[in-house]
Amino acid sequence: MTTDPIERELLMGLARNERKATETIYKQHYNMVQAMVINNSGTADDARDIFQEAIMVVYEKVKSDEFELHCRLKTYIYSVARRLWLKRLQQITRFSSEVDDVAESVPVEEELEQHELQNQAFHMMEKAMHSIGEPCKSLLESYYIHKKNMAEIAGDFGYTNADNAKNQKYKCLTRLKKLFFAQYKNQAV
Repeated sequence: MTTDPIERELLMGLARNERKATETIYKQHYNMVQAMVINNSGTADDARDIFQEAIMVVYEKVKSDEFELHCRLKTYIYSVARRLWLKRLQQITRFSSEVDDVAESVPVEEELEQHELQNQAFHMMEKAMHSIGEPCKSLLESYYIHKKNMAEIAGDFGYTNADNAKNQKYKCLTRLKKLFFAQYKNQAV
């Protein structure tokens, strides 16, 4: 099946209809499939459908005795979901070309690698945000996530005016960049 004992156990659990195995596979791989579908003209509903279909394909394969997985489970699920999505797009738009022709235009490995690099960057940014401390963390979240303007932030954080809040935001952002790029540099080594 696969050489990774954790993935082997997940696949065996899926074959036995174990809820925990299905939930684990969902948690580990759904976001990747959702990003692929949405980035290729799909919706969140399309992504849910494609992921369910992909899991059914994996389930059917695992139930057969001949199934051998020669790559990571993540890669396999991604390629199955990608193929299903390309077929769906072909049906929707009635492309005249074959799915194989479309599938060859963007290799799965490149797309998956790009997605993994983006995920690593998000994790590093999240780690840097946790390391930056208060009030910088809250100030940056107020501005970038909650979309508050500088006057609101000045009031919330007790700054005398919006310019002082803007100045502090700049200092916090500079610290965040230093933390992020220090992690990035350490990971690249």
